Amino acid sequence: MDITKRFNRIIAIYFQLQAKPIVKAQDLAEQFEVSQRTIYRDIKALEQAGIPIYGEAGTGYGLVEGYRLPPTKFSREEILTLAAAEKLMQKFVDPDLFRYFSSALNKIKAYLRYSDKLNVNLLEENMLMGSLSHRFNENVPSALSILFEGIAQHIVVNMEYQSSSSVTPIHRKIEPVGVFHQGNYWYFMAYCHVRSDYRQFRIDRIQKIQLTSTPFTKKHKPLAYYLVKEDSGPTTTIRICVPLQYARYMEWERSYYGFLSEEITDSGVIMTFECKNMEHEFARWYLMFADEAKILEPDELKDRVRELLSNIHV
Repeated sequence: MDITKRFNRIIAIYFQLQAKPIVKAQDLAEQFEVSQRTIYRDIKALEQAGIPIYGEAGTGYGLVEGYRLPPTKFSREEILTLAAAEKLMQKFVDPDLFRYFSSALNKIKAYLRYSDKLNVNLLEENMLMGSLSHRFNENVPSALSILFEGIAQHIVVNMEYQSSSSVTPIHRKIEPVGVFHQGNYWYFMAYCHVRSDYRQFRIDRIQKIQLTSTPFTKKHKPLAYYLVKEDSGPTTTIRICVPLQYARYMEWERSYYGFLSEEITDSGVIMTFECKNMEHEFARWYLMFADEAKILEPDELKDRVRELLSNIHV
């Protein structure tokens, strides 16, 4: 047995116990690619070292409330990652959430040595990330943080939401389940009291948002359950062939249209898709590259593209 490897794993398990209320042996086993029996032995080793752990096999483990060790020394790689994390958060989250993150990060930086602080500052000065417009509604700077609060506290949220099909915002009373980022936008899944069903919303379309004091009326499943359910509709298999020199221009957006795989051949790059909306979304996207890309299948897509071309007004 590699003693060093086991020691590092046990330390990593301890930090996870500090960071989470409950840690399951099965999750740890998958993460470290060992058996659950090995994880049980590691937990036992921590207990023998005087770490007060509660719980048992099959349910999960946690640290006794109030037990914490002082902050550990960060590795050089971890320290440099702090600077990158702050830049990413500044770009990808709303202003209020970034302010909270920055405050928390400053508390972590306070424990760094002087030389490490200099390294972080140097990296921050030499790392630039362009901002993306319209990711959030500037008039609602706290939308993301309020949704996080509602999810964590199981509290109902009121909002005024401007959908793509409505002229004026509509009042929605929701129970937010989870938040995810896709493409250039943040989305969230929530149980909507108006529709009495689960709906997907885009955060930049929120016009007003307010956290209530009303607890959830339902017990919701994890976010992944609803996302899988959303993606479970019928799809159409599509194959197109694109010259190698043009294929790179399609890489940025192809994942939105069900991209599965590509094969480089003598005639070009053959891309395969499983698309949920061939008639409207894929056909219109394909027209951007129609002068170079060739449809291999299905024939229905060829017919749809011809129809769209015949309706073009120049």
